[in-house]
Amino acid sequence: IHYLFNAAEKKSIEEVLAGAELAPAQSLWTTEASGSVQLRMDELCPEQPITVHQMFTNSVQKYGKLTALASKKGNKWEKVTFSEYYHLSRMAAKGFLKLGLERFHSVAILGFNSAEWFIAAVGAVFAGGIMAGIYTTNSPDACLYVANDSRANVIVVENQKQLDKILEVKDKLPHLKAIVQYSGSLKEKLPNLYSWEEFMGLGLEVSDQELDEVICSQKANQCCVLIYTSGTTGSPKGVMLSHDNITWTAHHASRAGDMQPAEISQESLVSYLPLSHIAAQIYDLWTGIQWGEQVSFAQPDALKGSLVDTLREATPTAHMGVPRVWEKIMEKIKEGISQCGYMKRKLVTWAMSVSLEANQRLTKDEKSFLFTLADSLVLQKLRAELGFSNCVKFFSGAAPIGSETLQFFLGLNIRLYEAYGMSESSGPHFMSGPKAYQFSSCGKVVPGCQYKLVNVDGDGIGEVCFWGRNVFMGFLNMEDKTKEALDEDGWLRSGDLGRVDEDGFLYITGRIKELIITAGGENIPPLPIEDAVKQELPIISNAMLIGDKRKFLSILLTLKCTINPETTEPTDILSLEAVEFCQRLGSQSTKVSDIIGGKDKLVYQSIEEGIARVNSKATSNAQRIQKWIILGKDFSIVGGELGPTMKLRRPAVLQIYHSEIESFYRE
Repeated sequence: IHYLFNAAEKKSIEEVLAGAELAPAQSLWTTEASGSVQLRMDELCPEQPITVHQMFTNSVQKYGKLTALASKKGNKWEKVTFSEYYHLSRMAAKGFLKLGLERFHSVAILGFNSAEWFIAAVGAVFAGGIMAGIYTTNSPDACLYVANDSRANVIVVENQKQLDKILEVKDKLPHLKAIVQYSGSLKEKLPNLYSWEEFMGLGLEVSDQELDEVICSQKANQCCVLIYTSGTTGSPKGVMLSHDNITWTAHHASRAGDMQPAEISQESLVSYLPLSHIAAQIYDLWTGIQWGEQVSFAQPDALKGSLVDTLREATPTAHMGVPRVWEKIMEKIKEGISQCGYMKRKLVTWAMSVSLEANQRLTKDEKSFLFTLADSLVLQKLRAELGFSNCVKFFSGAAPIGSETLQFFLGLNIRLYEAYGMSESSGPHFMSGPKAYQFSSCGKVVPGCQYKLVNVDGDGIGEVCFWGRNVFMGFLNMEDKTKEALDEDGWLRSGDLGRVDEDGFLYITGRIKELIITAGGENIPPLPIEDAVKQELPIISNAMLIGDKRKFLSILLTLKCTINPETTEPTDILSLEAVEFCQRLGSQSTKVSDIIGGKDKLVYQSIEEGIARVNSKATSNAQRIQKWIILGKDFSIVGGELGPTMKLRRPAVLQIYHSEIESFYRE
């Protein structure tokens, strides 16, 4: 749908383009690191395209004296202002030039979120390189893939553990010239291995003029960032993002979520989700620069339990989590409540039910006296214990979130604003926020972006397709995959199924690839059924529906258990919530192994009844679950069932539990 501009509008966009100094481009996509693309500019998004460096200098002029980055060293928070951050990024850029970073080659960064991570990332872009994050959970081979595909000249690692992975594969990396380690002291001196201090000193030998020439040669329609899709199937794909993708999205998507520019009110957030993933990178790093936000870094063991401590100290104004993070917080609160005395437990339960009802029934403005009482007496204190005393915006993204979790947080008077998009759309294409919220919706399309639904069925459900300045340049070195992702007009196919209501709110119903098509030809989206099972049975942690090309549906279940904080592996010990579930049935079980294999008749009967309740609401016979099994271990990143952002890797689960699944379907 390309709009026919009237002459005046057409002229204004042509004028903007003329003044923008873009690199010549023949197409909307490219697969070469040094390639350039046409921008999707029209009257909905006529803004002047700018580079990352231009965005940063604009911000330094406005926010120079404000705190940009805060890192906890020992017991003290060390702060860096936007002016200092900009100059440190220039020093890093000079260091990369000194180490021989070539234009459009990459700097790969492998480590937990830190000020050094941010400075290396911005420095790599200033120096004319391409910044590529690597997941800290990657194996040496997976690190090799990214570094090789992106032609890394320099790899920045956090510590010895990550350094060892690179040392193991460095001989297979022909472009690699140096490694920089930013945390901990170097265990041994190796050629071309630098500490952070040594690296930052290298830049003193490079002149401002030399760096400025490189910066001035950069164009907004050239690549500056690579996001490797964690790919639940096949090799990861390198999503090429341009300066314009980054700067336009950082500006517009965040405003759709109502993030405030610092001249109005400085936002504060805690950075802890993997920066190699688009969500944290666009939200923490690039939007932080765009609006002058203060970013405080969590400790590397954040997801093992220390995140709450950082939140309490930093008291962010906005917080983003992936669904699994919100679920963990929910489980932690439930445990806390169950350990309270009788009266306090009754009070909290009462307050949460009042809040849930008020949030579901009324608009934000018409809350009752009872609700105000519940909030000030109980819920404010609960939120403060989580570090959310100043937090007014709570976001969830990167995977679908269950309605049980959404409702639980409404009970704390916390609305989770869901965002929806993909690496290929530079993050969010649809955003929820204070001005655009509907329960279980991903919000409305970001202003300036467009969407269309294709192959729409009788229920109004079709594949969601994207158009906008946030749509990626292409997959690095993968022409076939790039052509698959874009239709003939240049719209990005999401692979997701959704419907849009009359007010423009999007509801995602599932992924096309995950759609179960039974042997009888019924199309069944697994998510709603899995979600219903988890809602009926609070002892269930993960549920995965099986049935593609099969005669009937079956389901794999795992039980809620505690996590080993050292290895992050699931243990055999049931979580408090699971134990309470058992006790209510009169069961004495405290371990997963007490239950599985039919050992605990009471729990098995209860699960059978829960599944029967889900089946009673099924729209057709084909949508009923016929068989189920409880697995001996919960899903985890370490186990391979979850990706780095804790998203269910369905193809992997099918392989890992092949024999259990086959046992369902033996005649």
